[in-house]
Amino acid sequence: MSTAGQPMFPLQSALLPGEVLPLRIFEPRYSQLVRDCLAMDDPAFGVVLITRGREVGGGDVRSDVGALAHIVEYADHGLGQYQLNTVVGERIRIDEWLPDDPYPRAAARPWPDEPGPPVTAELIGEVIDRILALFERIVSSRGAQLRPDALAVEPEIADDPSRHIYALASRVPMGQADRYALLAAPTLAERVEVLTDALETVAAMVEFQIAEEE
Repeated sequence: MSTAGQPMFPLQSALLPGEVLPLRIFEPRYSQLVRDCLAMDDPAFGVVLITRGREVGGGDVRSDVGALAHIVEYADHGLGQYQLNTVVGERIRIDEWLPDDPYPRAAARPWPDEPGPPVTAELIGEVIDRILALFERIVSSRGAQLRPDALAVEPEIADDPSRHIYALASRVPMGQADRYALLAAPTLAERVEVLTDALETVAAMVEFQIAEEE
């Protein structure tokens, strides 16, 4: 991050490491953000959840935990219009929001998982079983069958408990508040607890919706 601050892109959603974020850029200040990022060795900008209000027009309230979105592909369509493909990477913590110049900027630092109780393969297996049970309930209510590879991940992700939990969580249809709570959990063990609680909430909502449809 330069002394000018980390370029930031506030959003209406909480993004998790490992997710893909396509963007179409046309607003002048964010076109400048893209140009500045593309001049970096590692073109990336921070993404954070807007917790209240809207970014356009000011007055929004932004979360203090986010992640870096790395630009992996882009197309320059001219007149300040860009098509971006980004991959969400490492988590960051916002220490201070800086004045927009012209786009949002922040003093930000990497925030890796803090030390905590170990998350074993058995515990991840229990999370997978819970998600599969939820998915099975959803698809069976529609007269369909769950694909055997519904929660398959790449081997390098399966071998990394932190990345694996993020990958599993990204497939659960939870609300933005739960997604943010999961992102902001200090330790991996706490993140598993947040995900487990979110799964219970989603499962209850699913049962309610199924009962309404019957």
